[in-house]
Amino acid sequence: MSVLSAHQLSRSVDGETLVDDVDFEVEAGDVFVIFGPSGAGKSSLLRLLNRLDEPTGGTVHLQGEDYRQIPPQTLRKRVGMVPQQPTLIDGSVAENVAWGSRLRGEPVDEERVADLLKRLGLAGFADRDAEDLSGGEAQRVAIARTLYNEPEVVLLDEPASSLDAEAARQVESLLADVMRDLSITAVLVTHDTDRARRLGTRGIRLDNGRVQASGPLDDILDT
Repeated sequence: MSVLSAHQLSRSVDGETLVDDVDFEVEAGDVFVIFGPSGAGKSSLLRLLNRLDEPTGGTVHLQGEDYRQIPPQTLRKRVGMVPQQPTLIDGSVAENVAWGSRLRGEPVDEERVADLLKRLGLAGFADRDAEDLSGGEAQRVAIARTLYNEPEVVLLDEPASSLDAEAARQVESLLADVMRDLSITAVLVTHDTDRARRLGTRGIRLDNGRVQASGPLDDILDT
């Protein structure tokens, strides 16, 4: 059984079709790539996968369960997202990483916070003010915050695209290591062929909201 699957997933807004009858399955351990040019509908599709936006057709199954039967807050813990632009709260790095626990009134696992920061090259950053972080550091904190919740699937929306080349390489390298070491299942949106090859396992190519190709990376990437 797939971890996450889309079934005839569609979304239209004001008569414009953003996502059109999309089907795919993500297996455990996949880094599943949603690949395509700007405006192809990649981010619109990603936002449907944990109901940040609502589909106008079709549905998604998480571990075989229709995600419409899962409370949205629970769903977004199980299917976490790392956005293009990190939005951190006022406070320390550690407070940002454990923000989910704090919102739910749960005790903070300080060892898990420390382990994630170390894995992402931020050892010793726990007490640092989030306002003092560079763009690459802030993105790594955003990744740690998502992983802290132990999601079953991580959605990655071009997580290094807003960074300069050196920061992007560092974030990408650390992210690849963490995903491998923790056996994370992920869905990655990218228009970058090289990034897709470095991080991905298989996926779909999207254009105008429709799937143009699916399968191994060599079958979906432009050559």
